[in-house]
Amino acid sequence: MNEPMLPLAIAVLTISDTRTEATDRSGQSLVERLTAAGHRLADRKIVPDDIYRIRAVVSGWIADPDIQVVLTTGGTGFTGRDSTPEAVKVLLDKEIEGFGELFRQLSWQEIASSTVQSRCLGGLANATVVFCLPGSTGACRTGWDGILAEQLDSRHKPCNFANLVIPERGQHG
Repeated sequence: MNEPMLPLAIAVLTISDTRTEATDRSGQSLVERLTAAGHRLADRKIVPDDIYRIRAVVSGWIADPDIQVVLTTGGTGFTGRDSTPEAVKVLLDKEIEGFGELFRQLSWQEIASSTVQSRCLGGLANATVVFCLPGSTGACRTGWDGILAEQLDSRHKPCNFANLVIPERGQHG
């Protein structure tokens, strides 16, 4: 039986001190990929790499019952202002350790040992899945094409994150 894909409401946050909507290729890449997959863009913002501004936006989206997925791009490296993991990790109810592990495994094929500098992160908070990707367009492509496209597709077997955040299917406690 072919069941239909259940579209999710996804918000995209770009973390950058320099990008604008016109120059945000990574955020635009995620928007194009999620809409091509049949999902709906629920919101999109750009904030500077500031732990409290990142946390404010992400926590607002986690609290919004109309947003099921939050994708961030940027701020996951080791430079002085990279603070996305510190901003987001405290908001999570459960961390998805395997997300960062699998991302780095896939990324190894593209950038070799430089992948160890990626502090990408995934987790679940208030029945919302949150994924923090690096800021490069290539990293967003790797994360979406290699992991998120399947894991946000309600038809993917044996399990996926979509079914955890769809109200009639999820385990909201």
